[in-house]
Amino acid sequence: MAQLAVNLGGIAMKNPLTVASGTFGYGQEYAALFDIARLGAVTVKGIRACPWPGNPLPRHAEVPGGLLNAIGLQGPGVEAFIAEDLPFLRARNVPAIVNIWGTSAEEYAEVAARLDGEPGVAGLELNVSCPNVKKGGASFGTNIETFADVVRRVRAATRLPILPKLAPNVPDIRPFVQVAQDAGADAISLINTLPAMAVDLERRRPILANRTGGLSGPAIHPVALKHVWEAAQVATVPLLAMGGVMTAQDALDFILVGATAVAVGTATLLDPLAPIRILEDLERWLDDHGIADVADFRGALRLD
Repeated sequence: MAQLAVNLGGIAMKNPLTVASGTFGYGQEYAALFDIARLGAVTVKGIRACPWPGNPLPRHAEVPGGLLNAIGLQGPGVEAFIAEDLPFLRARNVPAIVNIWGTSAEEYAEVAARLDGEPGVAGLELNVSCPNVKKGGASFGTNIETFADVVRRVRAATRLPILPKLAPNVPDIRPFVQVAQDAGADAISLINTLPAMAVDLERRRPILANRTGGLSGPAIHPVALKHVWEAAQVATVPLLAMGGVMTAQDALDFILVGATAVAVGTATLLDPLAPIRILEDLERWLDDHGIADVADFRGALRLD
């Protein structure tokens, strides 16, 4: 059988499959359906310094090719996560990648420092698609200077591996990859959802209470694949790829263009067993094609 173990910037994973933040809760929600320790890692829902209620309803809508959501990063805050959710993940002996966010660079660093040294936390994914309240509400992830500031501050606050999660709505993702590396990132996560909108013709109103949201699902897979391929051209750290992974072929697409690990997101909301199905099919495909180690397939895209 193919060797599946990978190292994601210091996070030892038994296989290259994890789940996307925001689609898997904190692990307990799916543990009754399958052994979550079969995953290479569990990436949990976004955590900030304090509890956060998220956006008003309605905050999700099914659209052609995927899902539109504006959940607004609802979460219990870092202290409640450590007390109530982290012990469960720790007991399952599965690496926990904690997605963190804030409305200022200082808050990112505060959350990172609080999680530093907590048993069971394997790494921090930085959600930089949040509004920077000190800079007029613009996303951290679309401004190269504020993006670099967040990564540097988090790097100084923790010894944990850090994975900035790149926003797709930038002219060229490669400068953000380079800046993340220079600022101390151990790996890079990409892509976040695409900004999008849906309207109700009869009501003549936006469907989401927030008016706009993030598009995920199979419709964004080709966009994500392009970003991952471009990121791999300049990356010196491992890549965690996501965006429309519905099948093992989708996951293998990302590995072929250079990703070390892959996250399954929206597919899990449609089929809770999707991560395990994809993992099993991925392993079967590698075996059927005589590939002894998933690392041998990484970045093997032919351009001639």
